Amino acid sequence: MTTTPLTLGTTQARARLAELTVIDVRTPGEYASGHLPGALNIPLDQVRRALPEIRHAAGRGDVLVVCASGARSQTASRLLAEEGIPTATLTGGTSAWAGEGHDLHRPAVRDTRARWSMERQVRFAAGTVVLLGLLLGLLVHPAFQILSAGIAGGLVFSALTDTCGMAALLGRLPHNRPRPADLAATLAALRRG
Repeated sequence: MTTTPLTLGTTQARARLAELTVIDVRTPGEYASGHLPGALNIPLDQVRRALPEIRHAAGRGDVLVVCASGARSQTASRLLAEEGIPTATLTGGTSAWAGEGHDLHRPAVRDTRARWSMERQVRFAAGTVVLLGLLLGLLVHPAFQILSAGIAGGLVFSALTDTCGMAALLGRLPHNRPRPADLAATLAALRRG
């Protein structure tokens, strides 16, 4: 059984925030940089692991899935719909939420590392590899320029398919991974309701 994911605008979501279970599917670093009040962090690649808890939460009320722009939350909502779990996504994600002047919750910082959004991490990594390929192509061998061409091709593919392989790879880095205790606490909160 599948259901069609719904979308909520920021005004609708804000009006219903107290009655929604909000799941933020961004990386822990992005989540820590600011999230909707009351949102629980389950990174996109951990959603399948959390299916029983999300199903339990959906049985108690509506579930809103959010990310930075709405792309990852739509992916998560489609995955949940395939499992028969009805959800809604926030149109424009936390960017739209903050853009309309709504507050983002920022937890007390546990460490001093700066938190970069996934988009910023991808831009930094792509730019670094492009520059490295060009520099090595000039100084070592022209074949290194293939690195730059590969990144350019990846960016075009990413835009055409609305996916990002580099973001998937970066999401696996330690600073983008939830600590086991954090994910366990989130899953327990979903079970408790």
